[in-house]
Amino acid sequence: MKIKLLAISVFAFTVLSVSLYPLNSGWNVNAKNVVRNLTQNNTHAQKNKIEVVFVLDTTGSMSGLIQAAKEKIWSIATSMASAESSPEIKVGLVAYRDRGDAYVTKTVGLSQDLDSVYAKLMDFKAAGGGDGPESVNKALYDAVNNVSWSQAKGVYKVVFLVGDAPPHMDYRDDVKYPEIIKMAHDKGIVINAIQSGNNQSTRKQWMHMASLGQGEYFQVGQSGNAVAIHTPYDKKMATLSKKLDDTRIYYGTKQEREKQSAKVKATDKMHSESSLATRARRAEFNVQKSGKYNRLGKNELVDDVVSGRINLNSLDKDKLPASMLALPTIQQLKVIKENAKLRSELMQEIKDLSGKRKEYLNAEVNKSGAAEESLDEKIYKTVRQQAAKKGLEYKEGSAAY
Repeated sequence: MKIKLLAISVFAFTVLSVSLYPLNSGWNVNAKNVVRNLTQNNTHAQKNKIEVVFVLDTTGSMSGLIQAAKEKIWSIATSMASAESSPEIKVGLVAYRDRGDAYVTKTVGLSQDLDSVYAKLMDFKAAGGGDGPESVNKALYDAVNNVSWSQAKGVYKVVFLVGDAPPHMDYRDDVKYPEIIKMAHDKGIVINAIQSGNNQSTRKQWMHMASLGQGEYFQVGQSGNAVAIHTPYDKKMATLSKKLDDTRIYYGTKQEREKQSAKVKATDKMHSESSLATRARRAEFNVQKSGKYNRLGKNELVDDVVSGRINLNSLDKDKLPASMLALPTIQQLKVIKENAKLRSELMQEIKDLSGKRKEYLNAEVNKSGAAEESLDEKIYKTVRQQAAKKGLEYKEGSAAY
């Protein structure tokens, strides 16, 4: 009886192994790899998550801080990603001005595709305002209610409100922030308030919002007090990052390819219009585990074939890009293997340079003594303290710059 049960178990395991074997690949996948893949998939399903929405005042007086946001959003994401569990990170944006301006609010939904979010952030310009209070209540309402937050209780969900003017409390048809923050509390969303400048009326309201939102209040200068130091490694990292992006090969239906094309356009925009330092910060984020989705997106052929998630032989030919469709299968596999090898080498080189860049920045920041009061450090400390309540553990240390 024991022998019979053993035979059945062996047969079942063999069937499972064969069914998961990537027939197309030519890569050696044995039983240990199958078990490892299953374990990794299970771990991924349980991994920690961070959802963060930045609510930004985009009126004329905020030009310095908007530029700081454009420069530093990648290093903020890297700081968040440094938790030991390598959390999944989604970022969203709400830009606001006031009634009578070009717009009242603009919302960019939560997404792991930070390139696409960043491309929209790049379009935010400082203009309008100049007449005191702004439509802060409407912006907070949109952030809490018009963004697709996760329903899961274990997710660290957080809003960073950034502005220099108090909310309009005289608009009769506005939902006021005390009620909005109660809605946020019911959804498990923490509200933090970052004041730009030193307007006393703003300070009072911002502190009240942070208190109601179980968050933190802190003040920075009109420029944002962000650490903006260029390093000798930025140019090389930016170049390697572009080469890494060029190893991507996308496949899928017409609708899927349209989405992938939009992502590639967002990436190209970032490479052509952002600073070398910004591109270096993005490169550092992308080579982390938390940055994989942003680096690749969905339906990326090289990663999916190498990992065994798809079988190239059984893939509908209509889903292949034109550049691959013209090649015989053996040549397709050769291209995939070459890209996979180059990708691995580029990622390692970026990681090595990231380490050197970090050492350089830490030395310069320590020399200047600017860390403690910087936007970078204040956001990092806030995230570290609040995320701990959701099981995210960060090692003691400074923010990524």
